[in-house]
Amino acid sequence: MSPRDSAGAASAAEAGPGRSRPQAPPTWLLVALTSIGPFTLQILVPSLPGLARLFGVGAASAQLALTGYLAGVAIGQLLYGPLSDRYGRKPLVVAGLVVFLAASLGAALATSVAGLILGRIAQAVGGCSGMVLARAMIRDCFPRDRSASVMAFVLAGMTAAPMLAPVIGGVIDETLGWRAILLLTAVAGAGLFAAVLLRLDETLPAPYPLPGIAGFLRANLGLLRLPDFLLFAGAFSASSGVFFSFLGGAPFVAVEGLGLAPTTYGVAFAVVSVAYAGGNMVTARLAQRLGIGRLLRFGTTVTFLGAALALGLVLVRPPSLLNLFAPALLMAVGNGIAQANALAGAVSVRQTLAGTASGLAGAMQMGFGALATVAVAAMETGSGVATAAVMLASATFCQAILLVGRRGGLH
Repeated sequence: MSPRDSAGAASAAEAGPGRSRPQAPPTWLLVALTSIGPFTLQILVPSLPGLARLFGVGAASAQLALTGYLAGVAIGQLLYGPLSDRYGRKPLVVAGLVVFLAASLGAALATSVAGLILGRIAQAVGGCSGMVLARAMIRDCFPRDRSASVMAFVLAGMTAAPMLAPVIGGVIDETLGWRAILLLTAVAGAGLFAAVLLRLDETLPAPYPLPGIAGFLRANLGLLRLPDFLLFAGAFSASSGVFFSFLGGAPFVAVEGLGLAPTTYGVAFAVVSVAYAGGNMVTARLAQRLGIGRLLRFGTTVTFLGAALALGLVLVRPPSLLNLFAPALLMAVGNGIAQANALAGAVSVRQTLAGTASGLAGAMQMGFGALATVAVAAMETGSGVATAAVMLASATFCQAILLVGRRGGLH
């Protein structure tokens, strides 16, 4: 049974008398919309060390293809959320995919690292439409605790994207070169664009007017004044920072520090993605029974333990693939449990602004992730110490946010 088949009574109850929730889009399409951004982010990561050598730049400059992508996602999500609350989910998804397709072709033709970075930023601005609006569509169609379960189900399904992307990227990089990687993202974008036109129905129950820039600012500032939103979005961002710290440093530790091939990194990262999917399935099964608050606290604790283990191993043991990826498995399970619950809480604090809340929470997440990758790029020497240290700093900040929230009586 799919999430779409089992939510009718609960959805109608929360929606209120005389108002029914819209029919949810096909689960496979929600998975695809959520996946296109992470897939495009991850597929080029194994190529970053080689791109640094190819363009004759330092590792930090090449890593801007990752950091710039995260920044582009942050900017895009701020725009798509409130615009979709006003104009609907489907038109914004279509527009975003058009931008994504054009940017993918432009990035594939880049002749400098600056051109590549600009193309990646535009890719991110376009591709994140599916990420933020799939979350809003889920909240349009399901009540809060049920939406956490559905989000976890979708996130578990989309795990195939970050799981396969580094493997695919590594193989293509070694056989056809990095330009073929970006051409593949263009093909994927074109296929998703066709699917959206044919199969996606509008889910926005009623437009919420946001008049101009002033309305945009009021909506976002209004959310930032809500303690519950700050708690959930802050935990979402900081726990994600642990993952992005690993994502920013691990390929350089594996390829430059340990001398491994990009495909080896890709295969090892695929195992981490399986662990993340396992964490999501825990939430999918238990969110309605245990509630999002309890699962969020448990997931972030597991993430913290993974980050602490990562730093401990690199400080006391010689570098190895096992030392790098074993703690990441624990971190990934914790992130898989925590992420859907934090996001479901963030988009549920004000029903009329689900799209805006999804975009703002996503922007905070990607902004935090971009800062984490910059910190790793500035300090990582290939030993893994800087990567693990930034992971633990992010996990500690997340625990501090939850501690403040619990003392304030937030739920």
